[in-house]
Amino acid sequence: MSNLTPREIVSELDKYIVGQNAAKRMVAVAMRNRWRRQQLDPALRDEIAPKNIIMMGPTGVGKTEIARRLAKLSASPFIKVEATKFTEVGYVGRDVESMVRDLMEIGIALVRAEENEKVRVKAEARAEERLLDLLLPGGAPQPAPAQGMGGLTFDLSASHSGGQAIPQPPAQADASHASPPTGTGSVPDSRSSTREKLRTLWHGGKLDDREVDMEVEESGGPQVGVLSMPGLEDVGSQVRDMFSKVFPSRRKRRRMKVRDAFNLLTQEEADRLIDHDRVSDLARERVEQTGIIFIDEIDKIASGSTQKSSDVSREGVQRDLLPIVEGSVVNTKYGMVRTDHILFIAAGAFHFSKPSDLIPELQGRFPLRAELSALGKDDFLRILTEPHNALTRQYTALLQTEGVHIEFTGDALREIAAFAEETNAQTENIGARRLYTILEKILADLSFEAPDRSGDRVTVDSDYVREHLADVRANKDLSRYIL
Repeated sequence: MSNLTPREIVSELDKYIVGQNAAKRMVAVAMRNRWRRQQLDPALRDEIAPKNIIMMGPTGVGKTEIARRLAKLSASPFIKVEATKFTEVGYVGRDVESMVRDLMEIGIALVRAEENEKVRVKAEARAEERLLDLLLPGGAPQPAPAQGMGGLTFDLSASHSGGQAIPQPPAQADASHASPPTGTGSVPDSRSSTREKLRTLWHGGKLDDREVDMEVEESGGPQVGVLSMPGLEDVGSQVRDMFSKVFPSRRKRRRMKVRDAFNLLTQEEADRLIDHDRVSDLARERVEQTGIIFIDEIDKIASGSTQKSSDVSREGVQRDLLPIVEGSVVNTKYGMVRTDHILFIAAGAFHFSKPSDLIPELQGRFPLRAELSALGKDDFLRILTEPHNALTRQYTALLQTEGVHIEFTGDALREIAAFAEETNAQTENIGARRLYTILEKILADLSFEAPDRSGDRVTVDSDYVREHLADVRANKDLSRYIL
């Protein structure tokens, strides 16, 4: 778990999210409290519950991005779900427990990647030996399944033109007719020498683009699609897992480049080296202790005064969410997962409802509330210039792949920011996402013509911006549909 201080967490979030300091400070403290909890005596540690958060604010102001960046900083299993996907039992929709199962799958993937990295060197060494066995059949025994790949051949001298022919091992027939030498056998010595030459060529990258036939494992059993009805996806997944265990895996022969074969062999060896039971245990512990579930659009399941009869399942979703947020045990294919210490972050615009419209029990499980402010012209200008992944940098990099160099002037960025604020005020306020539509409109012609303008340098100034936005600026109805 990350041991960043709250100040360091806010500093990292500032690299990608402009403003919203109150929300950043709140999530930074929540994340630091998780680290503090891990330092306590186990008896007291289990008594400390996470302080779940509700973030309120219009769309496009950074709610989702704050949660996503927070999860990356902490290397925690993180999943974003839409509250509107779920429903109470008896209505079409997903079971709320599926969010925990999905989070567990993400935790398994995270831990497996870490364990693979730990054994990568050893796995690559084993994969290299198996690759040499493919390139030189009949060499050292390979740690492959019974059906193995010993009978596969590889014509090294007939590959790419222009490359030097690789020395071939002496044929078995020639060895049988040759007079037996005295001392050690010449055939094993020659084979060993050829194997080392192949190893040298492989290390030098001279075999990467050559092709080899190898056998790869494919999923066993029939591809059965069962119980695909909404809400029963998890049952169907369990049945498919059962079929995969009943039917043994099969192997089929494929022709691929040597580099691809090496990567595949490395993955196979890494899977053999890691302890999958340990992976499941570590992932389950990480999910239970550091997992983060981001529930977006929670305001859509709040029954406001004007929505009492519009959807009978709104409060039902809240009632089903309640035990998960309070702390319960969810059955997954990797074992039972407790949700007592998973951090839940909920978000919503709350345009037509308010947090008090949620059922009281669910409100009590989200004790912290942060209100994110709407973005103005100055915020848009900072979004275009300050973040590491600023849109201007993205478009500059994209067009540079075509050899087109673009440069945004300060007055152009101020014009874009002002127009974004104006459009949000006159139409729907979609926050920073408005910048996507405006920049795409400004650069649409240049993006289309870029392959034919390699080497050009284009300066995007305020006149350029006004020229390309003139039609939508003059026609408000057109602006509403295009931007």
